[in-house]
Amino acid sequence: MSATAAAHADHGVAGIASHQGPAPKRIVTGYGFWIFLLSDFVIFSCLFATWGVLVHSTADGPTTHDLFDLNTVAIETAALLLSSYACGLAGIAAQRRRAAAFQICMLVTAALGALFLGLELNEFWDLVAKGDGPQRSAFLSAFFTLVGCHGLHVSLGLLWLFTMMAQAFAKGFRADILRRLMCFSLFWHALDIIWVGIFTAVYLYGVYL
Repeated sequence: MSATAAAHADHGVAGIASHQGPAPKRIVTGYGFWIFLLSDFVIFSCLFATWGVLVHSTADGPTTHDLFDLNTVAIETAALLLSSYACGLAGIAAQRRRAAAFQICMLVTAALGALFLGLELNEFWDLVAKGDGPQRSAFLSAFFTLVGCHGLHVSLGLLWLFTMMAQAFAKGFRADILRRLMCFSLFWHALDIIWVGIFTAVYLYGVYL
């Protein structure tokens, strides 16, 4: 290769490197938050595995057929899935800088999330009132731990949601606010994925199989 060709090649490589530069903050933030979510999925995987091992360890107490009401669980599922849809609309509104639409969609998300959480807490209350709390059997311990852990995540998600509404109202849709909203959306949608697993593996499997 001639000296001129080598110089052009070096210039091309340098040009490519200079054009690439560091990754945008949005990508770095999203990548880091996905790592956090994957660690959360690992925790839930362990809880699902524990449930699978202990589901039949009822200690001669009530079983899944005796305890689960699929009508209530269906309402919970619909509420959470619709809340995820409203959350997606809020993200679109934020990208388009439509503050009123964003706040409305976030309020709808919060209302549906609160409905889900209220139904879940009512289910827990009824079970405990009947003497079927987590101490009754290994099966119920696994159930309360798995479903309760998801409910705790929803509770934290609601607190995060109201925080994001306040920040967007006070500071507008700055780049850092949009990155936080992206992380919140990922978190809320991940809760949907986990709940679909719970709905299928715990409730549907428990009632029909």
